[in-house]
Amino acid sequence: MKIVIIGASGTVGRAVTEELSRRHEVIRVGRTKGDHQVDITSQASVQALFEKIGPMDAIVSASGGLHFGPIATMTDSEFNQGLQDKLLGQVRLALTGQHYLNEGGSITLISGIVAHEPIAQGVNATTVNAALEGFVRAAACELPRGIRINLISPTVLTESAEAYDGFFPGFASVPAATVAQAYRRSVEGVQSGRVYKVGY
Repeated sequence: MKIVIIGASGTVGRAVTEELSRRHEVIRVGRTKGDHQVDITSQASVQALFEKIGPMDAIVSASGGLHFGPIATMTDSEFNQGLQDKLLGQVRLALTGQHYLNEGGSITLISGIVAHEPIAQGVNATTVNAALEGFVRAAACELPRGIRINLISPTVLTESAEAYDGFFPGFASVPAATVAQAYRRSVEGVQSGRVYKVGY
């Protein structure tokens, strides 16, 4: 399979790349690193990426920025950061990428545990992650040509637990390599419209 991994240089992206490259041709994409670069907040950038790469079998996203901060002082422009990046950015990858996927191809996006377990200063993250779940469930009902779509929803990563400890008190962590197995399940499996929870 020819697999495009967006966010390949991040903690999850590196683990997914390592896992999938054992059996498939992997194209690494990042904002500033990788085989190609993309800004997922830009339709023109996403379109240009897929035009360059051409037909593919799977689109994998391990990308998307969010805004963390207290709701009491949050502005609409701060809240909009997560909407434009992690939410619409990944939706854009799916909407645009579907036209470059081979028949029976797949799309895998990423959300996170805060869709179900809100945390302090995580209003934007909870909203975005929950919206991504809704998008994937609905898109799976309509995607043509046997194209599948799933969502990976991990708890806090073991590799990032120390940095985010104040945000996730008492949450068990999960290694990125375990999250990568859920991506493999999505890419190589047969299911669609699924939210694969990892570590919770």
